[in-house]
Amino acid sequence: MLSRVADNLYWMSRYLERAEHNARAVDVHLTLSLDQSRRTPEESRERLLRALHVPMPPGGLKDEYALTQRLTFDSSNANSIVSCIASARENARQVREKISSEMWLHLNTLYLDVRQTTLDAIWNEQPHEFFMSVKNGAHLFQGITDSTMVHDEGWLFIRLGRSIERTVAICTLLDEHLQAYRLHPDAEAGDDYFEWLGLLKSFTAFEAYCKVYNADLRPYRIMEFLVFNPSFPHAVRFSIEMLQSALQSIAESSAVSKNSRVHRLVGRLRSSMSFDTVDDLVQGGVHPYLDDIIQQCLLIHEAIYETYITYPVEAALP
Repeated sequence: MLSRVADNLYWMSRYLERAEHNARAVDVHLTLSLDQSRRTPEESRERLLRALHVPMPPGGLKDEYALTQRLTFDSSNANSIVSCIASARENARQVREKISSEMWLHLNTLYLDVRQTTLDAIWNEQPHEFFMSVKNGAHLFQGITDSTMVHDEGWLFIRLGRSIERTVAICTLLDEHLQAYRLHPDAEAGDDYFEWLGLLKSFTAFEAYCKVYNADLRPYRIMEFLVFNPSFPHAVRFSIEMLQSALQSIAESSAVSKNSRVHRLVGRLRSSMSFDTVDDLVQGGVHPYLDDIIQQCLLIHEAIYETYITYPVEAALP
């Protein structure tokens, strides 16, 4: 596969995953903001901005309306939902011949829908429905991709982009949320019940969590579920395993050795996630642990580029 094509498919997937993640986070934040007992709405807004890698504008954000505009429709913000969908569409356009017609039609329709929407048009009606349409659009695109595209290297790079983007997004949001809390095996959600409930809903994890632990929300169990569960798609461990699986399949269809740097990096990360427990996470510190995963993902991203996308010409010669 041409490195240009791999690059476009990889980033198309990452941008769409980012748009879906941001839509969930903003939607949950707006729902929680209806709780008038929240003590620090300003801190909550700042925390959400940091979790989504969006800088605070010079004049600040005075309310939820300004925050939603910044995170959803602000074209000057490269990580706004509209900007991410536009970037995903542009990457798809450049490899139009490599994706199915159904994929292009759906992504283009999603792009046109969000571009034709304004915050004023949805604010007084139901913003939840708009964010739901973005989330459903991303989920439907994933299903269309799996159903209509040949599962070759191109499909694997789409899967690769989704996995690495999801891993970083989960760790970043968890890290920002947990800086205000301490984990203890016997601690209950208490006064911050809705904050912990919102965290689970930010990963569409509430119902899945209840099936494993019942509806008793305990921060210790929530962290164990969101970080180490091997079966839930929005858990860190699950995403890393999908990342490794995609890289192994790409290696099998190319001339790249499974002992290359990128495979060693992801194998080391996957191994640590298999043997670590939530006790290890708490004892060593939540922030250092999650930040280390993020930094390892950045190294894996660089190694992916070195191995498959920006490699020297000599490396491709027999």
